[in-house]
Amino acid sequence: MMSTIHVPTMAEMMAQGQTPDILFWVGCSGSFDDRAKKITKALVRILNECKVNFAVLGAEESCTGDPAKRAGNEFTFQMQAMMNIQVLNGYEIKKIVTACPHCFNTLKNEYPELGGKYEVIHHTQLIQELINSGKLSLKGGGVFKGKKITFHDPCYLGRANDVYEAPRILIEKLDAELVEMKRCKSNGLCCGAGGAQMFKEAEKGNKEVNVERTEDALETQASIIATGCPFCNTMMTDGVKNFNKENEIQVLDVAELIANAAEL
Repeated sequence: MMSTIHVPTMAEMMAQGQTPDILFWVGCSGSFDDRAKKITKALVRILNECKVNFAVLGAEESCTGDPAKRAGNEFTFQMQAMMNIQVLNGYEIKKIVTACPHCFNTLKNEYPELGGKYEVIHHTQLIQELINSGKLSLKGGGVFKGKKITFHDPCYLGRANDVYEAPRILIEKLDAELVEMKRCKSNGLCCGAGGAQMFKEAEKGNKEVNVERTEDALETQASIIATGCPFCNTMMTDGVKNFNKENEIQVLDVAELIANAAEL
């Protein structure tokens, strides 16, 4: 089943005198985290299936600087950003898709004032476009038909950028039952990883944020927690393990749900 996936780099494309329609910004998580790599592969399979003309930066991609900026290190952030902008502008990139809301928010909202102006979309928005234009067809929901799925809104996708509908529309395309948590959309609760919290020990308190959020998800009695962010995926997966429910509840990115339903 798992065949080799070919992903062209910008350098390879330029060498052949070609330019992609869209750059896939993979992000640190999608490149290095074993769990998040599965999300990257799912998205690439979708892009290949739909014959989307895309490329990645490969070794030329560096962290967007989001964790540095959120942790208060503006200097490091600007160094990272300037380096990336130089590469992106060198390739004359116009449009970027990313599966990470942190990269999405940073590229979309923080880069323009530093000279990096691009059209930036989240992978759920791109997948929605592909389905709407008829390039991607789902085999009637398939494995997810009738299943209860709840969607956890990533902070940097939802509240920071008002993207609420795209992921939900995709879940409904699976013929699944979308059940909302009591705290959702603009009233959503953070998974506990944003603002560089992912990389430090938790502070004193009576409960981990991801455990609190997982309780919200468990209340819906959904068998799948859908996410649109690699950080959220990690936090919700750990939350499910905390309640020893990993055999009953799956945590899957929306791209993985769609790739499965389309049998890619």
